[in-house]
Amino acid sequence: MDIQTAIASFSAFAQETRLMAFRLLVRHEPEGLPAGEIARQLSIPHNTLSTHLAVLERAGWLTSHRQGRSIIYRANLAHMQTVLDYLVRDCCAGHASICELPSASRCNDTINL
Repeated sequence: MDIQTAIASFSAFAQETRLMAFRLLVRHEPEGLPAGEIARQLSIPHNTLSTHLAVLERAGWLTSHRQGRSIIYRANLAHMQTVLDYLVRDCCAGHASICELPSASRCNDTINL
């Protein structure tokens, strides 16, 4: 990851609804949620949410697939790990064990999402 990609990624979270949607989807991994359910849980109009989900997907934070008439969205945990790795790549004067981050599979156990 380069700095421009990191900036584009972070800028997607510079809006409350997008951050809330991503956090919701992280909590619903690995199944994901249909767009309508995301809108319902966040109390956001469908058309407004669609715009936010598109921004997150373009930035790499989400993936989507069609299931019947619904579009199912999932948090892209691989992208999240890549961004976290980028943030701490040079931390702690080369002593990576000091800066060790929880793996995506342990997030719910160690981080209050």
